[in-house]
Amino acid sequence: MEESEQAWYFIIFVFLINENMNKYFTIYFLVLLFLLSACQPGDKNSFQLTGNIDGFKKGTIYLEKVQDTLIQVVDSFLVKDNGQFKLSYPLESPEIFYLRIKEIPDERLLVFGEPAEMQLNSKLEKFVLAAEVTGSENQRLLEDFKDMMQQFNDAELSLYKVHFDAKKNGDSLAVDSLDAAYRNLLKRSYLYTVNYAVKHHDQEIAPYLALTEMYDANIKLLDTVNNSLTPEVKNSTYGKQLDNFLKVIKENEEKSTSESE
Repeated sequence: MEESEQAWYFIIFVFLINENMNKYFTIYFLVLLFLLSACQPGDKNSFQLTGNIDGFKKGTIYLEKVQDTLIQVVDSFLVKDNGQFKLSYPLESPEIFYLRIKEIPDERLLVFGEPAEMQLNSKLEKFVLAAEVTGSENQRLLEDFKDMMQQFNDAELSLYKVHFDAKKNGDSLAVDSLDAAYRNLLKRSYLYTVNYAVKHHDQEIAPYLALTEMYDANIKLLDTVNNSLTPEVKNSTYGKQLDNFLKVIKENEEKSTSESE
């Protein structure tokens, strides 16, 4: 319980036991007590993450998010003995957060936080790989998307190796063919992302993917995602960012067109 809350409860208690207290003061403070309770953490506009990390006996876990283009700590928890923790942050709509253990600075776990209660279970030895996050539909969709994108990444890596050998051997025909294969793979990757975002247009992952995976794609593809969003998602943090991003692109294109004329 917060110190300020304890103070209010103490004041209310003192007034209630005073036999000469005016009844109107009683009503006033009871109403105040109700308002204080309603404003405590745990309401619908709070992201709360509880969890357990096996093997984590003692240390600090950080909750981080991007603020002003920098990843900054927004909450922390000192873990003692059992590996359990609880983190929270005021949140209006789903956003990306990062979890980092102070004692393992090079590993960050990406979590699609929601204004709700979420859970995380993992192991200290494989903090990121062993992580299981529940309580967020956007998190589940993001994990499914990443699994598919890994297949595209593997295919790209294979093409790169073959392309490197062809170029080294001076095989220009093979190089040209592999360049075309790479462009086709990239196109398929963009189209998959668009289709995935449109399919889940009622979730905040849709504008998030447009901003992070398609920022350099054709504006028509970005427009397709933006126009598919539900009003609620359009009004979310990422929905607003996508809309503003598109406005800037279109303004720059209009400016370039007018200058060239």
